[in-house]
Amino acid sequence: MITEFTLSTPKENFYNITSQVRQAITASNIKEGMAVIFCPHTTAGITINENADPDVVHDMLLGLAKAYPDRAEFRHGEGNSVAHLKATAVGSSVTMIVADGKPLLGTWQSVWFCEFDPPRNRKFYVNVVGA
Repeated sequence: MITEFTLSTPKENFYNITSQVRQAITASNIKEGMAVIFCPHTTAGITINENADPDVVHDMLLGLAKAYPDRAEFRHGEGNSVAHLKATAVGSSVTMIVADGKPLLGTWQSVWFCEFDPPRNRKFYVNVVGA
């Protein structure tokens, strides 16, 4: 079962989408299986990471900015090559185990939509399949 969600992203940030993932899994009525969370955009991504300390998101954004600085020699006409690089590094999807009708996540883990080219209105998809 594929569920589509929309998200407004006013700034470069990581947006916690775990509740939407849980909603899609619950709606699927699948108790054991897999869920794929997919971002169909080339300047955004999906990751699983810590949800307890907001400094983790700050540090991840800082690290990505240091790893992928804007460069005068970039040629892409839209001027958002850095967003494309960051999205490629993070990736466009994650796969997780569904157990007991819930995403199998660690204590401090959440699913994050990673926006690198704001402001945007975005989509992401959750596909839940049974074992």
